[in-house]
Amino acid sequence: MQKIKTHRGAKKRFKITAKGKILRRKAFKSHILTKKSTKRKRNLKKITQASKSDKTEIKKMLPYEF
Repeated sequence: MQKIKTHRGAKKRFKITAKGKILRRKAFKSHILTKKSTKRKRNLKKITQASKSDKTEIKKMLPYEF
């Protein structure tokens, strides 16, 4: 039986905590930052949890991380 390959892009984007929560970065922080307010940019820095609906897809992409 072959091993399942880890999705390399997902491995770089998501972090799994010890309790099994999936952490991700927020979008819209890469460019065109001049028109965004300082408060908005500061809040985009924070790391959040991935939604429960996305958790099953992420688990498939990262088979050996859980």
